[in-house]
Amino acid sequence: MTSIPHAIECLDWQNIRSQLDQDGFAVLDGFLEPLDLLERDWGATFDSLRHGFYPYLARISNQWNPLLQLPYRYPPQLHQFQAQCLAAGQRRERSQLMCLREDDSLQIRQDADGEHVFALQLVAVLSSPGKDFTGGEFVLIEQRPRMQSRPMVVPLQRGDIAIIATAQRPFKGSKGYYRVNMKHAISRVTSGERLGFVLSFHFAPGPGHDG
Repeated sequence: MTSIPHAIECLDWQNIRSQLDQDGFAVLDGFLEPLDLLERDWGATFDSLRHGFYPYLARISNQWNPLLQLPYRYPPQLHQFQAQCLAAGQRRERSQLMCLREDDSLQIRQDADGEHVFALQLVAVLSSPGKDFTGGEFVLIEQRPRMQSRPMVVPLQRGDIAIIATAQRPFKGSKGYYRVNMKHAISRVTSGERLGFVLSFHFAPGPGHDG
């Protein structure tokens, strides 16, 4: 069985960075399929995914922040960033498995509360669209200054992971870079059961994380 760190190391990170720069998201097709995760302890799985992805995504985020005119730089290791979250009173786990049944949806949201917010997060689908469920499309909403919001349906299949901007991303316009606000949602499930997860690298304000 392929290990999570090895699978992450083998990804085409140059291409992922290009997709994130262009669209604010990048889809890792079938990333979870060879990992056989469905019988695992999801707390441990989330922890492994976070530790594996963080160093790569922190480098991308640290290249974004100067373009966004943000002074903050993410530390190189996840435990250092989590220590900053805990010191700021951010102790509540944000990541969650999500089971949506008929007529359920995820309203438009942005997982960006707290002093320390990681620039990127992971979203995955663990069941098969069109077979296990219908509807339930993952939607990103992009809000550019002085423009109407632009919804984008991200076509996720079973085992796909999408890396998405948590709150803001840089966009290069004709006069240089500016900030684009990003939110996400899941449309109404019209039949069946949609299993997936949202994984954040930061904690939310409040108690709940045991450190």
